[in-house]
Amino acid sequence: MAEAIWEVSSEGAVPIRAEAEVLRNVSEGPSSWRLVLRVPSWPGFRPGQFAMLSAGAQQAVRRTDPLLPRPMAVYRAEAGAEGFDVEILYKIAGRGTALRVAIVGPLGKAFPPPRSGERVIIVAGGTGIASVYELAARLAGAHPVEILFGARTASDLMALEDFEALKIPLQVATEDGSAGVRGLVTDLLETALEAPTPGSGRRVYVCGPTAMMRRCAEIASENEAPCIAALENAMACGFGVCLGCAAPLREGGYALVCRDGPAFDAALIDWERLP
Repeated sequence: MAEAIWEVSSEGAVPIRAEAEVLRNVSEGPSSWRLVLRVPSWPGFRPGQFAMLSAGAQQAVRRTDPLLPRPMAVYRAEAGAEGFDVEILYKIAGRGTALRVAIVGPLGKAFPPPRSGERVIIVAGGTGIASVYELAARLAGAHPVEILFGARTASDLMALEDFEALKIPLQVATEDGSAGVRGLVTDLLETALEAPTPGSGRRVYVCGPTAMMRRCAEIASENEAPCIAALENAMACGFGVCLGCAAPLREGGYALVCRDGPAFDAALIDWERLP
């Protein structure tokens, strides 16, 4: 069942390179924004893949300002009468977009599907929430799944209404107690993994701040549950050329997040040396 859900699009599809029209760029709260881009074509994507966005007006010489593109998770994409609408959720960390942006994607290796009957626990914090919507949407109604979200405050939570509409059990933890329970999302994960699980066991998918993902990987390992982490390293190219997104591996050497990930078996990552 899960494999069939993943076949909706091919990870091997050739990424598009296009100038995208900004249909909407609207505030989702004090620090979160939803960017909707219209592109002429879209090869589909799998949960966890990303796109490189080059924001800013084109200059007389073929370059943009800011110069380097930014990797952003593909939140969801829908076909329309005049093209395809690709949604991106993000938090402001620099200069904003112009009326048009360049897009290259989808890129990267997606989340692998769970095994049949596996209970899925999706854990996300901060901008990592944007990486897991498609994962949750494709598993909804076809797999036992629950979602755990964490943030510093309620204003840092992104797109909760979208996730609530999926009718999947969802719990929230905020550090200041302004939404859900007061505490860390990793506390929710510990409790979730303590519950008995009949059948084929549990699988954890996680995306968010490095410290959060590291702790989730430890908790999953302690409970003998496989954990897949989607890393959010900075990068400039998205194709494995710039080498700016290298992630250290426990057995030595490095993997490139853009080419070998962003979804990795968390047990393979050397979390002590990951920036």
